[in-house]
Amino acid sequence: MIKLKNLSMSYRLQEEQVDVLTAANLTLKERESIAVAGPSGSGKTTLLLLLAGLEHPDGGSISLDDTDLSNLSPDELADWRRDRMGIVFQSFHLVASLTALDNVALPLEIAGAADAEARARGMLKSVGLGHRQHHYPSQLSGGEQQRVAIARALVHAPSLVLADEPTGNLDKRTGEKVSDMLFNLHAEAGATLVLATHDEAMARRCDRILHLDDGQLIEKSGDAVFSG
Repeated sequence: MIKLKNLSMSYRLQEEQVDVLTAANLTLKERESIAVAGPSGSGKTTLLLLLAGLEHPDGGSISLDDTDLSNLSPDELADWRRDRMGIVFQSFHLVASLTALDNVALPLEIAGAADAEARARGMLKSVGLGHRQHHYPSQLSGGEQQRVAIARALVHAPSLVLADEPTGNLDKRTGEKVSDMLFNLHAEAGATLVLATHDEAMARRCDRILHLDDGQLIEKSGDAVFSG
């Protein structure tokens, strides 16, 4: 489903060029779950932004379902994200002026779905927040906000879910609950999951663990990634 070929990406940091990806290659199968681990600043978030078409690589190609992202216009990329992707951010990115229900319904409403509210209500029940649907983000705990964000990312049944440190701002107990929910919903939806995380327990639940360091994606066992 996903193929990265000779992907390169770098940034200028003052007078220094920082290579985030250097001719990186990766193939992901449909419905596979992978964790991308690596030290802070290694480029995990950048990789997800590239997969989402929100950043553009310096070289190489990204193909999703045999579609090269570089061949899509900005409007086509936006449609692709709306129809095919679900993105879970570490900082939630909920719309403060919308209720939990309206936040979850938003991508469906943008797509013109007639049953947006009903589907959003059902997804909120799936994440255990049916009783909080009329609350605003400021009235929800961090764990509840992240569950709303997960519901929003999955409500349109995307084929690809990108999750950037989804438990990074949560305490351990809440993080475990959110992790359970994300993996359960991922299994039910049959989507491909790409997870950037420092959370060892969460990473070990994935089919594969990749380590991103020095611009390369290297498959390793959990012990090799997290020891030391």
